[in-house]
Amino acid sequence: MPTIEALEEKIGELLDDFYKRRIDKITTLKLKDTLKRKNPYLYRATGMQEAAEIVKGLLNAYMSSSDEGIFGDAFFEPLAKFVSGGQVSPSEGVDVAVETDNTYMAIAVKSGTNVFNAQSRRRQIDDFKSLEKRLSKLRKHFDPVVGYCYGRKQQRPDSKTPFRELAGQAFWQEITGDPDFYLKIIRLMKDKPTEHLQEYKNAFAHAVNRFTKEFIEEFCFEDGSIHWEKLTEFNSGVLTKAPTKKKAK
Repeated sequence: MPTIEALEEKIGELLDDFYKRRIDKITTLKLKDTLKRKNPYLYRATGMQEAAEIVKGLLNAYMSSSDEGIFGDAFFEPLAKFVSGGQVSPSEGVDVAVETDNTYMAIAVKSGTNVFNAQSRRRQIDDFKSLEKRLSKLRKHFDPVVGYCYGRKQQRPDSKTPFRELAGQAFWQEITGDPDFYLKIIRLMKDKPTEHLQEYKNAFAHAVNRFTKEFIEEFCFEDGSIHWEKLTEFNSGVLTKAPTKKKAK
């Protein structure tokens, strides 16, 4: 386990990276890319009338979803590797490998506990099996683990899932040996988030202004009211192929 000073420094570095990616994401985001994924009928049905209201809803929903993935990649996964003393796994679908004289622990790091559907769970099982087969010559006990960095998950003793599932406190304790480690993560963030918050708020405000301007130009009538049919056509209309140009003889 790293010292508390080294851990605090690492957490600070990871938060720096998280905010950098977060700001890069909202700065480069395109209005039409987000509109394609949203429900124009719901906007109309709930009585939305302001372009800025729709835009803020779009951005808040998109960034809330995006932040989860960014935080997992930029913070949780490298932190798990750092505190476990493990290495980057050589296999797809497995993030961290912790190897001892007798055991090879393969860890797939996930953020929360609601990440699997039937297909993705099957794929995770296949990823573990593929790695186990590749490592068979090591003659070590293969210990596949899905670690959820927050939340609770109680795996039943009679579970037929061919990997261990550990969540929240249980996961961090497994890889650090410290039952309080999950709380130390929160403590050692200290004031780091507030150092970046204003920069993020500025980037968000600029995105609202940029999106609102484009939305009004593209999807509003001259009097400022929303052109709902044009918005719905963009979102849900059948795509027509551009005519192919005839080759010159």
